[in-house]
Amino acid sequence: MSFLEWVQRRLIAHGFNPGIVDGIWGRNTLAATMAFQTSRNLPATGTLNEATVAALRATPGQQTAPPPTPSAEPPRQDLLDHFPWMALALRKKGLHEGRDNAELRAFLRSDGKTLGDPASLPWCGDFVETCVAVTMPEVIVPNNPYLARNWLHFGQTVNPCFGAILVFWRGSRSGTSGHVGFYYSEDDDVYHVLGGNQSNKISVTSLKKDRLLGARLPSVGGPYPRKMVTSQADWQLTTNEY
Repeated sequence: MSFLEWVQRRLIAHGFNPGIVDGIWGRNTLAATMAFQTSRNLPATGTLNEATVAALRATPGQQTAPPPTPSAEPPRQDLLDHFPWMALALRKKGLHEGRDNAELRAFLRSDGKTLGDPASLPWCGDFVETCVAVTMPEVIVPNNPYLARNWLHFGQTVNPCFGAILVFWRGSRSGTSGHVGFYYSEDDDVYHVLGGNQSNKISVTSLKKDRLLGARLPSVGGPYPRKMVTSQADWQLTTNEY
């Protein structure tokens, strides 16, 4: 069962009609989602955000309090000016591989190539590659940029800092699986990573620091300020990105 099929079934369980349970984000599902959000005193945006999903998980008739919102300040514009790939990534934040499939697929192929359907394939590397290639066309990306660990061969190695490409192991440190995204901020135990294929969307999520394999920045262009950004914002902690 896909995520959208689960959403449609939960809407029905709560008394809202999304139409046929087909896993497709259509106008009936959107209308049912917005009506459900209104009934739970949530902003009727039609977005399947964390608060909406938590409310859908609740037993029908049971109210749930929305989870706390991360209290992080957005990056300063003068910092973003040095990292055009971060500015682009932030503009695409929130796109979901199911709900926004057509828009997300169009973005991922905007650099002239793509791995394929993000609803079917692990697309964290595709997202990083697109953001870098579109904003820094002179930069050479790794061979097979869709494999997360290949980004360990990109540009120059740096200490983790704002805008850097962070590569993590997934499954086991000695394996081949991994995850890649952009450094957004950090706290004592985790890096807050702006990336794709994080809970099926482009988002900021938290990954344990002991999973980091390396941090990279382009070896051309710049200058790139080496700024460490601390934040105690409570983003979702993940251990197996999807």
